[in-house]
Amino acid sequence: MADNVNEESDDYTGKDEIEWGYEEGVEWGLHFPAANGEYQSPINLNTREAQYNTSLLDRGLSPNYAMCRNCEVINDGHSVRIMLKSKSVVTGGPLPSNHEYELQEVRYHWGNQNQRGSEHTVNFKAYPMELHLIHWNSTLFNCFEDALGKKNGVLLIALFVQIGKEHNGLKAITDVLQDLRYKGKTKIIPCFDPMTLLPDPALRGYWVYEGSLTTPPCSEQVTWILYQYPLTISQMQIEAFRRLRSHIKGAEVAEGTDRLLGDNFRPTQPLSDRIIHASFQHT
Repeated sequence: MADNVNEESDDYTGKDEIEWGYEEGVEWGLHFPAANGEYQSPINLNTREAQYNTSLLDRGLSPNYAMCRNCEVINDGHSVRIMLKSKSVVTGGPLPSNHEYELQEVRYHWGNQNQRGSEHTVNFKAYPMELHLIHWNSTLFNCFEDALGKKNGVLLIALFVQIGKEHNGLKAITDVLQDLRYKGKTKIIPCFDPMTLLPDPALRGYWVYEGSLTTPPCSEQVTWILYQYPLTISQMQIEAFRRLRSHIKGAEVAEGTDRLLGDNFRPTQPLSDRIIHASFQHT
């Protein structure tokens, strides 16, 4: 599943130079020095070691996402990405006071089987999918690229995904995935509401820690918020993701490889001396 990216800013900026992928034994740190840092993501969340932090409730986390018209959905060979055009922001919680973080895009990571797929794990349990809402601090910076690797620059909100009933909010995406089977394919969808990706307001307990991007360049100083309660999608919906390919249509595929886009998750990284905070008390 290798693809080409720019050494400094990877496919977040769409520049292609250095190959990277999820194959076993691939060393991202050889080309992307930040990947060798001590505060890398994803991690395993040990719920018993997470520290309940009452201050997170004093300033509630407030996502204010707008309906996006004419959103672009992309298979970039590494993930499915939804590029958002409407201004959606989040404030509060662990974020600096009076700072707005603007939602840039949504990305998906999934496994080819239900036993794996999420990047983060909870007490070493993996979910079949994890989605990332990628934000940048629009109070301090002019664009995502400016915020990358900077203090208080980037926020990722992550949601685990489990298999069950169909998710209506994701239908707009899963219904067009057959048109995105190969790398480089894009599709404009008339509307997409990112608010539908968030849990019910009563179920928005979360963990927070400091980490990095989970794809090259693996820049650190990223604030991670991971919701405790997962989204639910249907088996049929996740199978639509699993049919996607990581290569361009017509490209030669090495014998013995299926070039499926799934299993696009980075292994968990050492916690080092980091503390995981929780907005709720573990029972």
